[in-house]
Amino acid sequence: MPWSYSSLSLFKQCPRKYYHLRVLKDVVEPETEHLIYGSAVHKAAEEYGRDGIPIPEKFDFIKPMLDTLLAAPGTPLFEHKMGVTKDRRPCDFDDAEAWWRGIADLMILQPEQETALLVDYKTGKSARYADHDQLKLLSLAIFAHYPEIDTVKAGLLFVVSNEFLQIEIQRDARSEEHTSELQSRV
Repeated sequence: MPWSYSSLSLFKQCPRKYYHLRVLKDVVEPETEHLIYGSAVHKAAEEYGRDGIPIPEKFDFIKPMLDTLLAAPGTPLFEHKMGVTKDRRPCDFDDAEAWWRGIADLMILQPEQETALLVDYKTGKSARYADHDQLKLLSLAIFAHYPEIDTVKAGLLFVVSNEFLQIEIQRDARSEEHTSELQSRV
């Protein structure tokens, strides 16, 4: 059964809840106001960046942040789905062999610099409890899918509080350590 950062977080929060929502699927969690808002922000950002669709007025505050990100050179990919097999080979998100799945909100490939920019949008009101593990996992998937990329410059963009927390991940021995560490958590 494939896992993701969100499924692992749900399991850590409450194994019984995870079991009912993701394994038995006998419970459907109602959409909260926060989830609806977050989905709308993600959709507005994707459509603006990918298709040039104007951002709805209620989300106008994210436009300057997105314009700054989209001004970066490279090939932007929006809501980019990736899968990785158990032996860390790249695969499609829906591939039967997928052991891990993840979606990059915004990824900008810069192969000439052997770099990828990775941004995950967060709609929470504060970055106080930010967790970079999601960015680390997505970076490992980028390294699997794009062998020409050696550095991922990643950030959590808290759009409401206008905070941007950054990390840089290199494809080297430390990446292998991150992989082993993350595999041991699962």
